[in-house]
Amino acid sequence: MVVLKKGKTGFLGLGAEDSTVRVTVRPPEGAEQDDGVALAKEMLEKLLSLMKLSATVTEKQAPEGEGPVILDITGDDLGILIGRRGQTLFSLQHLVYLMVSHRLQSRVPVVIDVEGYRQRRQEALTRLALRTAESVEATGQPADLEPMPANERRIIHLALQDHEAVTTESVGEGESRKVTIKKR
Repeated sequence: MVVLKKGKTGFLGLGAEDSTVRVTVRPPEGAEQDDGVALAKEMLEKLLSLMKLSATVTEKQAPEGEGPVILDITGDDLGILIGRRGQTLFSLQHLVYLMVSHRLQSRVPVVIDVEGYRQRRQEALTRLALRTAESVEATGQPADLEPMPANERRIIHLALQDHEAVTTESVGEGESRKVTIKKR
């Protein structure tokens, strides 16, 4: 509500004036995110058709019921959408995020997956972290993992946060930032 013109009380009711206000109706909570998800799905489908890929986009709720809705792409020969270690998928997700945020003039979290790739990658990174931790524990020598994006480094840190024998830290700058696993 915005007050456009303040009213006056007058004297004994004489000379009184009404206030003028502008009232705007807010959409219900979550409506903007629902609009954003629908728009993201529409834009993703358009991008896939422009890429001449035959694929279906479906909405899935994030595990544990928290977080953004996941747009899952299914179809044949979609490895091109994943790219090397998910780089193309990450770029596609960022592109859709920028398009939706620009159109709605607000941030709408968008997560795009291709046939469960993100879950498989998380499991592979967890196994890598545990294997490397065992090696560090046995040899006592620190180990540097390959450079990876922040979301993948986070998976490594979380996988080893309760490990009694090793600790993790991110080192490096920008694209070459990686996780180092050291003995405690």
